[in-house]
Amino acid sequence: MDNEGRLFEYAGQFRVIQKVARGGMATVYEAEQLGPSGFTKQIALKIIHDRYARQPEWLQLFIDEAKLSANLVHGNIVQIYQLGEIEGEYFIAMEFIKGVTLRALIDRHRQLGAPMSPPLAAYIASRVCRALDFAHNFVDRGGRRLDIVHRDVSPGNVLLTWDGHVKLGDFGIAKARTMFDPASQRPLMMGKKHYMSPEQILGGHVDSRSDVFAMGIVMFELLALQPLFTEDETEAAIDEVVVAPVPEVSRHIPGIDPSLDALLRAALSKAPEQRPSAVDFGRVLDQYCISHRETGSPERLQAHLAELFPDSYRPPTEPTAATTPASRPGPVGRKSAAFVRRVLGLE
Repeated sequence: MDNEGRLFEYAGQFRVIQKVARGGMATVYEAEQLGPSGFTKQIALKIIHDRYARQPEWLQLFIDEAKLSANLVHGNIVQIYQLGEIEGEYFIAMEFIKGVTLRALIDRHRQLGAPMSPPLAAYIASRVCRALDFAHNFVDRGGRRLDIVHRDVSPGNVLLTWDGHVKLGDFGIAKARTMFDPASQRPLMMGKKHYMSPEQILGGHVDSRSDVFAMGIVMFELLALQPLFTEDETEAAIDEVVVAPVPEVSRHIPGIDPSLDALLRAALSKAPEQRPSAVDFGRVLDQYCISHRETGSPERLQAHLAELFPDSYRPPTEPTAATTPASRPGPVGRKSAAFVRRVLGLE
């Protein structure tokens, strides 16, 4: 029997187990998806807050997050399974991550007064760069490049699984060429101001290079164990990011490797055209690890998490698929290769 074009209807059910986190726009719960013959699957349910569900532009952002992220199938991106609605209450069913956020890891290192190993920091950051590169260059089934920009790259949105994989999540305020963007109608500060590029904090046009700036901030914090930008008042924060010179990285991270210093200075440039692409950012980090003979791996990250979180660490108890090894590595263009060689001091 040919089932092509046939519509299979399934009214899925979910059992909520416990609240996991509450964010500004939605609350995330650990839950189980239920199916026939005793089928269950552990998932995360993200439910939009009522006050945002009643505002059409914010509800559309929530819906667009699911529609946009559902096809971003990559080992370093949290997977989306379903968008649903029950009596006007919208939810997203998504991959449940067993582990901690990058924010928790940074805070734990700060609490212990122990710096993070630069190769480990480089490994984590390079995986986030792979996720960003995949999103930035994603094309839909019709071959259209969507020009996806995450706009909310920060330690709280990077998840580390207990078995050592790195996942970028929360595309809640991401934008694509094909989506409605509230910030296009009027200046809006979309994102966390301490992780915004100059153009983003001013409510201007953003593209993939804005995510690279945010990635530079995250990498700085991984190495320095302190935030790069700290002003809370909006006007002061704008001055700090847009007007004031970027702090010298080497003053905050004594002994930083010259290649990492050069990479951060490039990523944190106030001029978008001077920043590397996400793939170049990641390549420099990978080459740094190789040159120091301390290449990162899920096993090393897993052992590190087990050591730092002995009370909450839970070793994997069932088989898990390996993280996708790369996001379309492809050929390295001359401009790209030249940037990598320059930062690594090879020319």
